[in-house]
Amino acid sequence: MPNAASDETQVVPFAVRDCALITIASGLKAQNLRELCAGLQNAPPGSVYHHFWGRLLRSQFDEPEYNNDFASWVYHGLHDKPLAERLSMVVPIDFADMEGLRQELVEVVEERLDESEMVPWAKADQQFHFLHSQIVIFDTGLRFGHPSDMVPYLPTLPTGSIYYHFIDARSRSDCHCDDFSAWLQGFGEEFQPLLNRLQRVDPYFSSLKEIRNIVTGIFQHFFEERH
Repeated sequence: MPNAASDETQVVPFAVRDCALITIASGLKAQNLRELCAGLQNAPPGSVYHHFWGRLLRSQFDEPEYNNDFASWVYHGLHDKPLAERLSMVVPIDFADMEGLRQELVEVVEERLDESEMVPWAKADQQFHFLHSQIVIFDTGLRFGHPSDMVPYLPTLPTGSIYYHFIDARSRSDCHCDDFSAWLQGFGEEFQPLLNRLQRVDPYFSSLKEIRNIVTGIFQHFFEERH
């Protein structure tokens, strides 16, 4: 079991959590592009977040062609590939909050509506349902007192732990960064290079397993360079 943090650093040990998402219907749905635009304007911020990030924890998630649920539905439901590609290029981490992201999505869809002579419709059984989710958190019992303690454990961390500490953390921390980076800040300058490498990771275009591999590699290379 990893060692507790030393009295010298006085850094609270890193507690590894796992998580799952409970999906909740918002009651909003869309059958055509105009209704999607209206839904984007009225859906709770948590719904926008869910349709960008929540898909990572779904069992069927497997490197989809489009990187968010809106783009995927526009392609598969409305068969509008140009709009799907535009929506897929909207990167959530480029925005300070969900309202900024929402506004960008609305503008992209409104622009497409202005271009279109006819409003595309989906089949009756292919409606888009605006969902949001509630996160359920579990304590894994793992504790790390020093960054080097993490190295042997990172390759086998549950994907739910990666989601909680690397994705969800950005929405709940004051620094809008992952939990690993926030924890490393407590050690001062010694691990600043490691922190910098972690903060350069863009999680949006990767699966949770890929993010885990990237984070593992960053930690491994950092400590190999120190020997």
